[in-house]
Amino acid sequence: MGKLKITQIRSTIRRVESQKRTIRALGFRKLHQTVIQPDNPQIRGMVFKVKHLLQVEEVK
Repeated sequence: MGKLKITQIRSTIRRVESQKRTIRALGFRKLHQTVIQPDNPQIRGMVFKVKHLLQVEEVK
């Protein structure tokens, strides 16, 4: 499996608590931070839940 390069592009201010927790679980601590996560169904589901806050790229 590949990896996903995920960047947080929007703030979690005024978002529901479950979305804030999902962003933290993905490894984000601040805005415009980039994390590398494995490309698996669990991470894809988390990304889908907060896709309006993120930018996602596939890394080989």
